[in-house]
Amino acid sequence: MTNGSKRKEEVHLANGGVKQSTWSKVLNSTAVWEDKDEFLDVIYWIRQIIALILGVIWGVAPLKGFLGIAIFCVINAGVLYVYFSSFQQVDEEEYGGTWELTKEGFMTSFALFLVVWIIFYTALHHD
Repeated sequence: MTNGSKRKEEVHLANGGVKQSTWSKVLNSTAVWEDKDEFLDVIYWIRQIIALILGVIWGVAPLKGFLGIAIFCVINAGVLYVYFSSFQQVDEEEYGGTWELTKEGFMTSFALFLVVWIIFYTALHHD
């Protein structure tokens, strides 16, 4: 057992074994994720939120082309990587490795990002 998972287990037991809601775990770095699917759902929905926010920003800021797509990919993957490896300190191997967590929900968030970006850009900057 790794040091991070021991610490999380101790915090969970010190908490009286009380089950926390999923949303309270999201911002709690000492949260214990008993259900793998629950953590993967959190990763998925964080990606969707990031895609929505960046799509609006890119549409309002009139960002165009490959540069906008590349920056989105780097921010999306980077924020989630920092979240699950540094903030939550989960054991990536429990979830199939770093790559599996990094790509979880990526394509749907990319599609949402493109739709929101196009809608906002067209609405605000179309001649």
